[in-house]
Amino acid sequence: MQCLAQFQKVKDASRELTRVTEQRIINMLNKLADEAENNIPQLLEANQKDLDRMSPEDPKFDRLKLTKERIKGIAADIRNVAKLPFPIGEILEEKELDNGLQLQKVRVPLGVIGVIYEARPNVTFDVFSLCMQSGNACVLKGGSDAEFSNKAIVELIHKVLKDENLNPELLQLLPPDRSAATELMNAIGYVDILIPRGSQNLINSVRENANIPVIETGAGIVHTYVDRSADISKAANVVVNAKTRRVSVCNALDCMIIHKDKLLDLSEIMKGMIPFDVEVYADEASYSQLKDQYPENLLFKATSESFGTEFLSHKMSIKTVNDLDEALDHIYKYSSKHSEAIIAEDAKVIERFYNEVDAAAVYANTSTAFTDGAQFGLGAEIGISTQKLHARGPMALKELTSYKWLIKGDGHTRPA
Repeated sequence: MQCLAQFQKVKDASRELTRVTEQRIINMLNKLADEAENNIPQLLEANQKDLDRMSPEDPKFDRLKLTKERIKGIAADIRNVAKLPFPIGEILEEKELDNGLQLQKVRVPLGVIGVIYEARPNVTFDVFSLCMQSGNACVLKGGSDAEFSNKAIVELIHKVLKDENLNPELLQLLPPDRSAATELMNAIGYVDILIPRGSQNLINSVRENANIPVIETGAGIVHTYVDRSADISKAANVVVNAKTRRVSVCNALDCMIIHKDKLLDLSEIMKGMIPFDVEVYADEASYSQLKDQYPENLLFKATSESFGTEFLSHKMSIKTVNDLDEALDHIYKYSSKHSEAIIAEDAKVIERFYNEVDAAAVYANTSTAFTDGAQFGLGAEIGISTQKLHARGPMALKELTSYKWLIKGDGHTRPA
């Protein structure tokens, strides 16, 4: 195993974190944020080497791209993480039993966290900062598309760790080849939790092949339902933002569901998509309504493949329904349980939507673009969990912890 030595080093280093004070971690993260901004030219130079190997038409190109503004945003997120309450040691529950035993349930780190991800170099910064502020070491396996970017970022992080007299082995970057991913998925006894971030194919592969515990961060097949009670101005603003703000992210809109009574307002809702050249795959009813109102070169008839697809580009589908029940049925059939939204003024309709939609984040009259750890006030995120065990939704500090019981007695023994 080519990565075994790295696994052992990070496991050993993780023990040291139990003796590192909260203030030292905060100081290190703030120094890292400063150094990220001070090294913007070097980081962009490394990132450009990766960009030069990818077509700008590739949906992953936008995720891969770093800019001066994005690096400053990353630095701001790191500082936000450093400001968050340190979760380790928090008492979750305490009680005294009738026999005098004193019990405490306290928050502890998961230990060593592994992350497999694709062309998203910002993840390298995010994962490291969240892991450190939650007392965890980390092993990262980035994709080959971001090889130069990730190496430059990790070199910067290692330098800051050394400058702050912290062990650089707390962060391990594995080679970008597939064999390293296989080793990480089988790092039994070294890595406590594995989190995949990327395409559905990557997530499926990790879930099916990993022999260590996995927290699944699913792909986002995102819907917004425009109810018959919807305010059309709100619908237009929310739908356009959810689709066009940043098309390559997992919280971007893929399918708009519209009540048949709102079809006459469809062109009003969709006109904001035109400047962004959004390709629309419309079912028969919505196609008929848009055919003289939406650019011909951007309007297509939907097929079965138009639904249940995470487009990650300037494409979306439209489904017309007769009522709320049909909308809920469509979401039930195609949702990836990531983020779902309703535009409605009817409080009872909203309540049903909240109660019946099974997703990590359910919105009313709001863009799904807010499904993000920083937007939720969590500082940053290590991923958005779509499963139900351990964590769900944006995962930040508390989601990177477990707990243990502390029991204090005075010579207690248990009767036979």
